[in-house]
Amino acid sequence: MSSCCAPMRDEGAKKQPTAEGPVSVDLALGSASGERHGIEQAVVPAQTFQMGDADGVGYPADGETPVHPVRLEEFSIDATSVTNADFARFVAATGYRTEAESFGFSAVFHLALAAPKEAVMGPATGTPWWYGVQGADWAHPGGPDSSIEGVEDHPVVHVSWNDAAAYCAWAGRALPTEAQWEAASRGGIDGVRYPWGGEFPGKGGKWRANIWQGDFPRSNTTEDGFLTTAPVRTFSPNAYGLWQTVGNVWEWCADWFNARYYARSPEHEPAGAKIGTARVMRGGSYLCHDSYCNRYRNAARSSNTPDSSMGNAGFRTVAARG
Repeated sequence: MSSCCAPMRDEGAKKQPTAEGPVSVDLALGSASGERHGIEQAVVPAQTFQMGDADGVGYPADGETPVHPVRLEEFSIDATSVTNADFARFVAATGYRTEAESFGFSAVFHLALAAPKEAVMGPATGTPWWYGVQGADWAHPGGPDSSIEGVEDHPVVHVSWNDAAAYCAWAGRALPTEAQWEAASRGGIDGVRYPWGGEFPGKGGKWRANIWQGDFPRSNTTEDGFLTTAPVRTFSPNAYGLWQTVGNVWEWCADWFNARYYARSPEHEPAGAKIGTARVMRGGSYLCHDSYCNRYRNAARSSNTPDSSMGNAGFRTVAARG
């Protein structure tokens, strides 16, 4: 399983050597940490909510059931995904190199390619709409012929779980647990499919999320206005003030993924499986479509290996606990 079937990073892939070598992240937080991370915060009140797929549309292999009560303490979470501009500040301050840059390639959706022929490594096995592209990274989301100029307010992509964790360490933040993420996405409404309720996101031609329209994966009619990512403050926020928790980009969570975890998870502040090979991703992306990947829902789960990166996955953060 993977996010909108984005391929996992090939276990045999080797990171390309760099002249400067690995860059350590400055963890000296102090009073500067608030300045480092300037995203507006939404407060999620302490609550007990019903976690999981309540209307039976999830994939059994994803482990969205059983629906079960979860009790959380109050926390604050980014109102938006971390943007290209936010991530650029982190890189400028630390010199950090993402895993896509270290490996020398990342996964790009075929309609988003912006690369010379020699940079395209070919389609992924089983998901031929994804290409390995040399030079694709957070600053070149379509490949080496692209940039983030003009899309600074879009969510950063081509960041692995490890990259997101490095940003959090620098900013004095944390990735949300998937329980925190789902509670925040629901906006205080139990048992509904989407952050706004149960209505399809394109009902009446008025779109509420950035997902795929048309014939996946060949043609996107872009009725919602976007072929790939949208600015993070597009559409409307949910009742807690969070923007675009479903659609747009998958968001990394802190947890290791286990499809059977819900059956035995603790009620209070569940933190996910203790071990695993893949990390949880939540929210779906601009590639989600009912005919193929119906995961742009509050309860939907996916996963990928911590070193994987792709053009439809980013993250948001929560306040770190002392």
